[in-house]
Amino acid sequence: MIWFPTSKKEMEAAGWERPDVILFTGDAYIDHPSFGAAVIARVLESAGMKVAVVPQPNWRDDLRDFTKLGEPRYFFAVTAGNMDSMVNHYTAARRLRSDDAYTPGGMAGFRPDYATVVYTQILKKLFPSSPVLIGGIEASMRRLMHYDYWSDRLEPSILISSGADLLIFGMAERAVAQLAGRLLAGEKMKEIHDLPQSAFTVSSGTVMPPLPGIRDRALRPCHEALASRKVYAENFVLFEKTSNSMKPVRLTEQCGDVTVVVNPPLPPATEAETDAVYDLPFNYAPHPRYEKKGAIPAWEMIKFSVNIHRGCFGGCSFCAIAAHQGKFISSRSEASVMREVEKISRMDGFKGYLSDLGGPSANMYRMAGRDRERCMKCGRPSCIWPSVCDNLETSHRELTLLYKKVNSLPYIRKAFIGSGVRYDLLMKDYNKAAGNEEEQYLRELVVNHTSGRLKVAPEHTDDEVLYLMRKSSFRHFRKLRERFMSIIRAGGLRYELIPYFISAHPGTSMKKMEALARELSDLGMHPEQVQDFTPTPMTLSTAMFYLGFDPYTGKKVFVERDIAGKRKQKGYFFKGKIGNRQ
Repeated sequence: MIWFPTSKKEMEAAGWERPDVILFTGDAYIDHPSFGAAVIARVLESAGMKVAVVPQPNWRDDLRDFTKLGEPRYFFAVTAGNMDSMVNHYTAARRLRSDDAYTPGGMAGFRPDYATVVYTQILKKLFPSSPVLIGGIEASMRRLMHYDYWSDRLEPSILISSGADLLIFGMAERAVAQLAGRLLAGEKMKEIHDLPQSAFTVSSGTVMPPLPGIRDRALRPCHEALASRKVYAENFVLFEKTSNSMKPVRLTEQCGDVTVVVNPPLPPATEAETDAVYDLPFNYAPHPRYEKKGAIPAWEMIKFSVNIHRGCFGGCSFCAIAAHQGKFISSRSEASVMREVEKISRMDGFKGYLSDLGGPSANMYRMAGRDRERCMKCGRPSCIWPSVCDNLETSHRELTLLYKKVNSLPYIRKAFIGSGVRYDLLMKDYNKAAGNEEEQYLRELVVNHTSGRLKVAPEHTDDEVLYLMRKSSFRHFRKLRERFMSIIRAGGLRYELIPYFISAHPGTSMKKMEALARELSDLGMHPEQVQDFTPTPMTLSTAMFYLGFDPYTGKKVFVERDIAGKRKQKGYFFKGKIGNRQ
């Protein structure tokens, strides 16, 4: 196994005098395609760069972790890790969590709050002449002014608060590869202003040269957004519409004497481009430095799983996937999936069971618009809400065949589907294109890919709340339940349907939570997981939480901001609460 150096000793053993790039991450170093830092390191390596990785550097001491490998030839790269560090650290009640799934032994306290900002500021102070590139979900979802739940205020772009030179948002492999090629050819990072999927700052008043075929749109200045919630609402709508469109738009946002420039993203990755990422020489293991430090929970959860596609066109209000991974689906080839399954089958501890064969939404594999020109003209944040687009190909045939092919492999006992399923796509009265193929998919899913418990996320029972969530009516869950029960009865199976819900989402009053709990009780269902809504940067639900109204319609929305009120809403799901409240 060939690992990226994480220490001076390892760098010397590799025969390096100086790395080209030093990558700092808030996660433990796990060399697997599900961990962003490992992916970017492998992409840079394939582009011809020498990469060193510094996982979870100590920011509290004399900062030796930041200086031990010296100064890189080209740039520092910084990511908070696979999660926003504040979501990683705090509950919806703003209470400090006692564990961290991305650290050996699940121990907390190995990364700072706002890790991207902290790491970048330290590097800029120690090495002022070295460029710093930031990325990952934390940077991506804070690329423009945003509401920060933990400070309870609007914050400027993370480029301004961190002092970074360049930000690459979203799934960054192709943009990073382009950047590496240009740097190796002699360009300077601080002078690269036309890189797709990147953001940077310039002095306010700077006239940006036009980019061919790209429209420029200016957000209202930060001081206006701070003074007026209506202005911030306008900015949010412009951001969401442009980030969900195939039409390339360059956004600018002035904050005092600095202007943030956000270039449009690259087009959705092709099958060959997606496959290329998973063909990189990952070790599929945590770095040997963790051998005696305890298991890493996030790794244990996904090590026998396979991601078959990226992106999600669901457009749920509370979800960051579309703004980060993109609304359009990038799927792997069947051959690529099979190669990874075979690789997993040779891993230590594998006993024939895949924990997941999925993606952000399990059943969007190879789905896309039939007429790409129609997609180019569309700015809908969701392809399936408030109705399923008639241009969307929603056939589940290829996905069903893939499930069957994986399950038929001699070294696979069963491939489970652990990712969430958009069951409304299977319902004829919601998705007019649904038919026999979708019925076959549901039967295959339940009978051959369920561990005994099929987990789905209706999120709520109230149609007004579901509308604000951009989710379909609860009646589709009832129909799913009927079909599920029919399938398990016919097969003599003793399986359960497990629903997931969100409490205290904007629009949810105590009365609506009580009605939700009663409806589930009437169905004889007891949800095991209820997520207290946490406002995360740059989602529609977070915008509603901050604004108190829907930024698209201007209609007032009830928001439960009181922590005690949030606890009461979630409390309706605990045993005996309904009776007690009566």
